[in-house]
Amino acid sequence: MTSFSKQLSFRWSDLDPNFHLRHSAYYDFGAQHRVEILEQLGLTLRVMQTQHFGPILFREECVFRKEINLSDVIVMKTKMSKMKVDASRWSIVHEFYNDEKLCAVITVDGAWMDTKLRKIATPTPEIIIEALSVFPKTDDFIAL
Repeated sequence: MTSFSKQLSFRWSDLDPNFHLRHSAYYDFGAQHRVEILEQLGLTLRVMQTQHFGPILFREECVFRKEINLSDVIVMKTKMSKMKVDASRWSIVHEFYNDEKLCAVITVDGAWMDTKLRKIATPTPEIIIEALSVFPKTDDFIAL
C-alpha cells in the first residue's frame, strides 16, 4: 500500500464566502481521515479508551496550492513522513489531489498522551507500534 486514499465529498457548509473550500475544512478532513485510518489499523477509540492513551498534535499546518470548489473530485492521500522507532512521535502528511494536481498539503506532528496522567508518554501497548509500522510511508520518510 502506497497511501491511505479517500475521495472527499463536500457540503455547502464546507465553502467560504469566495465559494471554495474554507481553510478549516481541510483540517477537519485530515482529522477525520486520521481517525478512520487508526480504526482500520486496530487503534479504535475503544482500544485507546481502555488502554488510556490517545493521539495529540503539536503542529498542524496546511499549504494551499490550488483552490478547491464544491464540484471538484478530490482524493486525499495520507502517509507517514516521520516516526520514532518506538512510535512515540510521528508526522503525517495529507495530500489533496484534483485530477492528479496537488491542491493542498497538511502536515501534522504528534505523539501519544497517557489519558490518566494527562502527560506525553511512550506507547506501551504493542498495538500502537504494530499499527504505525504498517502505515504507508512517504518517499522521503525519516526514521527518528
